[in-house]
Amino acid sequence: MNKQLTVRITKEFKFEMAHALKGYDGPCRNIHGHSYELMVTISGTPIDDTDNPKLGMVMDFGDLKRIVRSVIVDDFDHALVLNSSMPSTLIDEISANFEKVILVDYQPTSELMIVDFASRISKKLPSNVKLKYLLLRETVTSFAEWYAEDN
Repeated sequence: MNKQLTVRITKEFKFEMAHALKGYDGPCRNIHGHSYELMVTISGTPIDDTDNPKLGMVMDFGDLKRIVRSVIVDDFDHALVLNSSMPSTLIDEISANFEKVILVDYQPTSELMIVDFASRISKKLPSNVKLKYLLLRETVTSFAEWYAEDN
């Protein structure tokens, strides 16, 4: 093939996470968990160097997996994620009793988490590929999407 092609590839990830929404007017103000699914789509040109062991790949799926696991899954899996503006006494009590508490400077909704995830992943990708799309499924029927062209 001698034409420069742009191809998108996608890798899926799963993790368990709990959160609570500060000030929310429904049951999600309470600590509760979800089985999250994250789809990560990148784009680039398949490698055409016949001496490269990654010949024909935009990016090795294993390399993409290592990046996403290191900046998202390993951190957030089986964690409790809370808005850092929660009362400090509550944060202190929870942190003293649970190992994996993550404080974020935003409301930990799927919408804002996916924006955070896009930033974390983009910073780690090689320069020859671009993050194009993320889908973060919170429940079987509810998900948030992030598109590069919208941002």
